[in-house]
Amino acid sequence: MWFNGLLDLSVPQLLLVALALTHVTIVSVTLYLHRHSAHNSLDLHPALAHFFRFWLWLTTAQNTKEWTAIHRKHHAKCETEEDPHSPVVLGIRKVLLEGAELYAEAATPETLQRYGQRTPEDWVERTVYTPHKHWGIILMAAINLMLFGVHGIWIWAVQMLWIPVWAAGVVNGIGHYLGYRNFECADNARNISPIGILIGGEELHNNHHTYPNSSKLSRRWYEVDIGWGYIRLFQLFGLAKPKGYRPIAHYVPGKQEVDVETVQAIANNRFDIMRQYRKRVMEPVLRQQKALMDEEVRPRYRKLKRLLSREVTLIKPREQEHLESVLERHDILRQIYEKSHELQALWRQRGLKPQEKLQALMDWCKDAEASGIRYLEEFAAHLRAYSLRPA
Repeated sequence: MWFNGLLDLSVPQLLLVALALTHVTIVSVTLYLHRHSAHNSLDLHPALAHFFRFWLWLTTAQNTKEWTAIHRKHHAKCETEEDPHSPVVLGIRKVLLEGAELYAEAATPETLQRYGQRTPEDWVERTVYTPHKHWGIILMAAINLMLFGVHGIWIWAVQMLWIPVWAAGVVNGIGHYLGYRNFECADNARNISPIGILIGGEELHNNHHTYPNSSKLSRRWYEVDIGWGYIRLFQLFGLAKPKGYRPIAHYVPGKQEVDVETVQAIANNRFDIMRQYRKRVMEPVLRQQKALMDEEVRPRYRKLKRLLSREVTLIKPREQEHLESVLERHDILRQIYEKSHELQALWRQRGLKPQEKLQALMDWCKDAEASGIRYLEEFAAHLRAYSLRPA
């Protein structure tokens, strides 16, 4: 009995138990630490929030204030020398293999003071969780040995490695290195996979960096955010209240007048707008121009397609030279490329009054409709139909 523990489970059952325990840890990280604490995009019932906090104390020795502060700093300083764990700066190997160590190094008093506001400071945090954060994982080891016998040792080891490997290593490393991008946000964040189950939805990292205050991480119909499923389940029982996931702009068919609401709706929905610009203007024009490209450019067609819509601050010098050489030879591509940046200037320029932004959008639409480029004309008409209120 002592060898197999009180539960005396078979090996397949032990594997399922290990998977279930680590899954609870993943859910605790994505719902409590990430969406609730770091971004305030999710309200949790105090009882549920404390369960997650207690579970993380048992399985990760992770302090809420430290995790929250480091993650907020990551967003504030993303892909710079001050980013605590950027593979763009530090290299993918270091972030993958030393993710937990990077968290420990980043937890300086200055970081905690500046970015750790609005985190728990109650009695149990001050007297147990923070000063004795390693007691939890020792208690977890004892519980595992009691329930699973000697098998509790490897189950405990898996629990201890789960977050450093998947969250600190994979999400922070691969999530800024490999994958696909729905939106051209200002950093290198990528969606690792459209199926966000193994890491609780954190696989959809590009979506999150584009809309960090949204409690829902999926954005396309084929994307799965299992964390969002749990939020909806908890919401049924009054244990959770999601925020920031509803549409922030509405397309109103038949609307033809550009007004201040149009400007605000486009600015609020700017990443989706630029994604539509890529699909509705850049890609069809590029397909038309492909036949006119010389033999030197045609083999690099896919790279050019990516560069045309790439966030300009992420384009490398050699890529910029290649892009400029193509734009010099293809005037229509230069037109649609410049028009995309003119449109982005509407929300990037600081200090413009609403009426000045309105006039700038009206001028943009007028120029686009007079360009002689059918796809650009159609997109201008599409923009006019946006509003803050649904039809």
